[in-house]
Amino acid sequence: MADSGDQQLDPRMPEDAGYDTAFGRRNQDDAEFFATATDVINDLEAELRRVKPEERGKWRALEIGCGPGRLMRPMTRYFVEIHGVDVSDEMIALAREKLQDVPHAHAHVTDGASLSEFEDESFDFVYSYEGFQHIPSREVVLQYLREIERVLRAGGLARLQFNGLPEIQAAADTWVGARFTSHDLLEFAHMHDFQVLALDGVSTQHMWTTWRKQAPGWGAGLEAKMQAGEYPSAVLIRRITNASSTEPVAPCRGRFAAISIHAENLPPEAGLNHLRVTVGSSLGTVTCLGAPDRARWQKINVDLPELEATGLLPVRVFWRDRPLSEPATLRVIPPGPSVPRILWISDAVKPMSRKRIETRLVKMKLEEIARPHEMEVSVGGHPAGDLEYVCTEPRPQRFEVNFRLPDEVGPGVHPLELRVGHRKLAPVPLEVVAGESS
Repeated sequence: MADSGDQQLDPRMPEDAGYDTAFGRRNQDDAEFFATATDVINDLEAELRRVKPEERGKWRALEIGCGPGRLMRPMTRYFVEIHGVDVSDEMIALAREKLQDVPHAHAHVTDGASLSEFEDESFDFVYSYEGFQHIPSREVVLQYLREIERVLRAGGLARLQFNGLPEIQAAADTWVGARFTSHDLLEFAHMHDFQVLALDGVSTQHMWTTWRKQAPGWGAGLEAKMQAGEYPSAVLIRRITNASSTEPVAPCRGRFAAISIHAENLPPEAGLNHLRVTVGSSLGTVTCLGAPDRARWQKINVDLPELEATGLLPVRVFWRDRPLSEPATLRVIPPGPSVPRILWISDAVKPMSRKRIETRLVKMKLEEIARPHEMEVSVGGHPAGDLEYVCTEPRPQRFEVNFRLPDEVGPGVHPLELRVGHRKLAPVPLEVVAGESS
């Protein structure tokens, strides 16, 4: 369960912790419950590669919105000590039960607005998954960020997830929490001496960012060096590849329109706050700055703008407006055709049931849907009702679609048909059973 920011505002008390936390099948055993965290753990592990293993083994970690310990338990192997906080007494009781055989793991009930139980600079790694996006107050989220700055030591890392969807008119609650833009996060980081190392999933419900805390006055010191012409030195672009492969080519738009620049001599303070990359005459979007490899090269991942030109285009790295590199060359090709497809279908309330629909609510995950407003869904030949969609990944244009089964559809196997504009996808059989309704 994610931290809501106020226990009295949180109606989601855990009648089934595995379901409420991971939205999996009800009454999961522990092995299945912890397995639902695999993708998130892989993401956190990737960020920890920024730190040498011998240093990481001495680190202390904190999870904000830990729920019943689904992420804490697998993360315990990386740290000498790990703590988790959550607003729910019930969730913390479950976390303590599931972590009782791990003496260096500790779960705490928080007041929903601060980390006051922890001392200044007491952690090396702070992370939060699906916590902030369930807090209805922007000020409470910002207060947590200020608290992260306080408890994180200089040089420590934070890996945080936010709801980056556009603002809506509806009042925020623990399901529709406060929303943040990429500009909001970059501005906060700049004002509080955080070096931004990654920012992806912009404008989606799952926007991730990685920050490294620097010493107070770090940002002002960099500005002073820049104005004095002392900083930074030249960067060497050693290689450019597609971000999804080792091929030295990228399409001008579409799912593979992203590159990795392998650069040498990047300033150690460089981050998304400072780096700019141009492709031709257009500005790309830097999404991640990797850790140095054995050759001391670093990857700069860049989403390409929608380019009109193809062929050999110059690529340059800037520190804001100051060129850091000589131009390198990228081969840009026309994009391949988009291939809309259904990745996954399940009961919207019981995702582990897959194509067995018990609550009459259906969830689909779709890919390469360029114009979601043109979607038409029918089941058994009847149009679906209450169709809602949200972008989960801008590339490769992945959407989550929810809808209610038509009233005419009874128990049995029925074909689900999806049409996007003039394109009709192959029908998919759904098994509708007489179960609970929602």
